[in-house]
Amino acid sequence: MYRTNIVKLFIKRTVIFREKEWLFSLLVISLVLWLIFLGNSALRDWDEGTYALVAREIYRSGNWLYPTIQGEPFLLKPPLMQWLIAWCYHLGGVQELTTRLPGAVLTALGVPLLYLVARLAFNQSLPALFAALVYLTMLPVVRHGRLAMLDGMTISFFLLLLFCLLKARQNRKYALGVGFCLGLIILTKGMIVLLLGAIGILFMLADRQLALLKSPYLWVGILLGNAPAIAWYTAQWQHYGNNFLQVHFQAQAFDRLTQSVEGNSGPVWYYLLELLKYGFPWLLFLPGGLYLACKKRHDTWGSLVLLGTIIYLGTISLMRTKLPWYVMPVYPFLALAIGANLSEVWHNRHFRVRSWTIFLAIISIAGLGGCVYFFIKKQPILIVMSIVLVISMSIAAWLIKQRDRNFIPVLFTGMYLVLALLMSSQSWIWELNEAFPVKPVAELIRANVSPGTQIYTSFAYGRPSLDFYSDCKVTAATVPTLQKMLSNKSYLLLDNEALQQINLTGSKIIGAANGFTLISKN
Repeated sequence: MYRTNIVKLFIKRTVIFREKEWLFSLLVISLVLWLIFLGNSALRDWDEGTYALVAREIYRSGNWLYPTIQGEPFLLKPPLMQWLIAWCYHLGGVQELTTRLPGAVLTALGVPLLYLVARLAFNQSLPALFAALVYLTMLPVVRHGRLAMLDGMTISFFLLLLFCLLKARQNRKYALGVGFCLGLIILTKGMIVLLLGAIGILFMLADRQLALLKSPYLWVGILLGNAPAIAWYTAQWQHYGNNFLQVHFQAQAFDRLTQSVEGNSGPVWYYLLELLKYGFPWLLFLPGGLYLACKKRHDTWGSLVLLGTIIYLGTISLMRTKLPWYVMPVYPFLALAIGANLSEVWHNRHFRVRSWTIFLAIISIAGLGGCVYFFIKKQPILIVMSIVLVISMSIAAWLIKQRDRNFIPVLFTGMYLVLALLMSSQSWIWELNEAFPVKPVAELIRANVSPGTQIYTSFAYGRPSLDFYSDCKVTAATVPTLQKMLSNKSYLLLDNEALQQINLTGSKIIGAANGFTLISKN
């Protein structure tokens, strides 16, 4: 009996040690992927440039309670991201790296957090590890998580909430964390807490944790955890009145449910197309994972996957406003389903040889096309990335044909290297190619115009990133307005077409950069 207990204790401690090893390894490889060359590209419009402007004004003014943008109240979003960026500015100066650092680190923490959630949901290590590795190697998760955007942070706080809910089954004290996570979600992205909170409540009911609703730890956590958010919202309402309610709640939250804001619309299947565009190769294993979740719908992990996927994806699909990053919080649920399917394949060797081989072969052929394209464009890092993609997908396809389960680690390794190479290039923010590079133009403005000056431009729309780099407010205007502003001795930033249309008599050309000319009245 004594020896049996010793053996059990040894096994338990060995398992705990291995869990810590996995957690540490996941944390390290996640931080590497999210932080390598993080500051190698200019800030992107719109969110990055906007949050950087707000954070810089907090950093300069010390006004942490009432954030502003270009001197005007910033009422669109809660302040947690801007606070963290401003704090990083204090530590490391105002630059791209410090702008992106808070979101990148917190998003990277989502990988080990998903492992912890999955470990409790599956009550097994292998599907939990596979789920975390799938989440780690999903392109949208990595790419958007590296940007100064709110979604990756929000997901990590939600995963921490789920972890607290699952741990509260054995130790009610963990219910305290649920309330604090809700408060963090509110201070990060506001009203999305209603949707994520609803998923959390329904999951708690499906997991038969009704007794948790009576726990004082839960309600004390909700009270204390939400107190900072309530205090901040109350301060904004008292300071700005109904204008804050109109902008922050009505325009930024509820209007997006019923109408297309700023022309960002799409069909009901918009997000399904987003998943199809950027979900490979893992989407190959999603149907099997969802099938398993349906079979195991009464288990913890099955109910979590189904509730999260159906409620979240259904809600955003019915919203009138559509933006690609709105789909981000569904990826952890998909990763859980895919992890379950990969674990099933690993243990039982159930292969869909024909379909999986064909799809991976198609990805390999696409990689070959990428090699040729990037060779023409003279982008050596992306050429290597394409080669790695071709090799890893080809090996995985061959292993599947041999019914060898080792195709799974090959896929994980290949996708990790592909993403690491992509993030090492300057092409991971491909939206920067949609308009002119801002840095040369901003350099022209900074060299000749005092900070904070109002400038008018002939470009079609204002760009927060240009405002950030130039340290001025650059406003888009029509040609008649530009002519009037020139008469009022304002600075103009004109493209070549507008330069031909405007009467420049009595004006001075200060300089030119990237097809734009900066002029002012003599």
